[in-house]
Amino acid sequence: MKAFSALTSLALVAVSQAHTIFQKISIDGVEQGQLRGVRAPDGPYSTYPIQDLTDPNMACNTGIVYKDDIVHQITAGSTVGAWWGHVIGGPQWPVDPDNPISPGHKGPISVYLAKVDDAVTADGNGLQWFKIAHDGLIDVPNGKWAVDTMIENKGWNYFKVPSCVAPGNYLLRVELLALHSAYAAGGAQFFMECAQVNIVSNGTHTGAPYTTFPGAYYPEHPGILINIYDQYGQPTNAKKEYTIPGPEPISCPSD
Repeated sequence: MKAFSALTSLALVAVSQAHTIFQKISIDGVEQGQLRGVRAPDGPYSTYPIQDLTDPNMACNTGIVYKDDIVHQITAGSTVGAWWGHVIGGPQWPVDPDNPISPGHKGPISVYLAKVDDAVTADGNGLQWFKIAHDGLIDVPNGKWAVDTMIENKGWNYFKVPSCVAPGNYLLRVELLALHSAYAAGGAQFFMECAQVNIVSNGTHTGAPYTTFPGAYYPEHPGILINIYDQYGQPTNAKKEYTIPGPEPISCPSD
């Protein structure tokens, strides 16, 4: 693991509190409203990450305050957007360079589903999850990450719901992993929330094999304990491919 310059280390400390929160979805380009059908915490720690991979709230975050009875109807094959902001509502102040997140918080974004009987009443803990999408180090030579694309899209991360997903109620879990401090054990920062959805589909894919939260990740995973900086302090991952934590997204023959 290459050493950081003192300047780089100070820069990372300076942005270490520039956090984010997933708080809105869009369906085929139509925004569904702030915190509608998206479970989220509130208060001064609402945008803080989870860094303990054994945290029992690793599925949908801790201290959930915003929770309603809205279930978003999504047709399998649709393009869904997850919108992130520095704080609830977006910018923390009128000119906020860290909205939707500090540009220094490089890393992947992953999307999971868990089948439930009722998306409104389901507990996010103890579910069986499967991944439907992820993006990591998108441009290896230039060190462009999924988070960079989300920032370019003014907080929006877009993904497709696979066409073969079986119909029914699900919790939709969107996770952003910030790797700026991941060079030290326990330094990786996980941000996540869950949305309540009902998938309309003729598909039959139930997502197996499944994973759990906690349990999906381990501290020494090469995508979690990692120094993404090169000898010049740039987040290029030394121009190597990056391994996104968790399973591969499910695939459908028709997609």
